Amino acid sequence: MAKKSEPEILRPRSQRGSSLFTDESLNYLSHILDDFLRIPGTNIRFGLDGIVGLIPGIGDILGAMASWIIVLAAWTRGVPNVTLLRMIANIAIETVVGAIPLIGDAFDIAWKANRKNFALLERASQAGQRGTRRDWGFLVILMLCMMALLAVPLAVLAWLMGHFFAMGMRH
Repeated sequence: MAKKSEPEILRPRSQRGSSLFTDESLNYLSHILDDFLRIPGTNIRFGLDGIVGLIPGIGDILGAMASWIIVLAAWTRGVPNVTLLRMIANIAIETVVGAIPLIGDAFDIAWKANRKNFALLERASQAGQRGTRRDWGFLVILMLCMMALLAVPLAVLAWLMGHFFAMGMRH
C-alpha cells in the first residue's frame, strides 16, 4: 500500500505581526479596499481604494500605501520574488493609471489590485511557494509594454528633431 505524503508546511520568515497577516484578515482587507460596496442595481463593486482615489493628488498614493500591507504579508510568508514583483506591478499599474482623472477612477474600480494580490498570495501558498509561468509571463508583457510606452515618445521626439533640423538646413 502506497504511503500518503503530507504537504510540506513552510514557516514564515518572521513571526512578528503574524496575527495581523492571517488569511482571514488579509482577505477582509482586500474586500474593504476593493469591493465591499455595490452600486445599486448593478454588479459593480468598489471599496475604499476607489473612494479615496477620487481625492486629487493624494488619493491614489494613500490607496497604494494600504495595498502594500498585502505585499508585506506575502514577503513575510516567503512568497517567491517573481510573485512579489507581480504584486508590486499590480499596485503600480493601479496607482499610475488611477492618477488619470475620471478614467483612472473607473480603472481603479475595475482593476482591483488588492483582490489580485490576495489571490496571488493564496496561489503561492498552495503552489508550494514557487513562481509560475503566469507570473513570469505577466512581468515580461509588462516590461514590453513599458518599453513600447517609452519608445513611442522617443520616436516622436526623434522625428520632430529631424524635422526641425531639416527645416533649419533649408533656411
